[in-house]
Amino acid sequence: MTEEHAHIVPYKTFAIVWIGLLILTGITIAVAQYDLGAANVWVALGIATLKAGLVVAVFMHMKYESILFKLALLATLAILATFIGLTLCDTLYR
Repeated sequence: MTEEHAHIVPYKTFAIVWIGLLILTGITIAVAQYDLGAANVWVALGIATLKAGLVVAVFMHMKYESILFKLALLATLAILATFIGLTLCDTLYR
């Protein structure tokens, strides 16, 4: 039987990630003030991906999981990104 143990993450790490999320939110708001044309969606999705990556890695403790879980998450996100990308390509050229 395997023994499971909790990963203790220091509060400093949580504070740094929280500050990073606040900075990325500020960048999102700042970029939204400019008209980048078709790049608006891609920039917003890129920043949202960074924020989601921080949340998944630190708050959901994905960096402590086995390689199998990481590969499953990566495959799921790749499929999701493909569907979103294809949808955006379809709507951009209508």
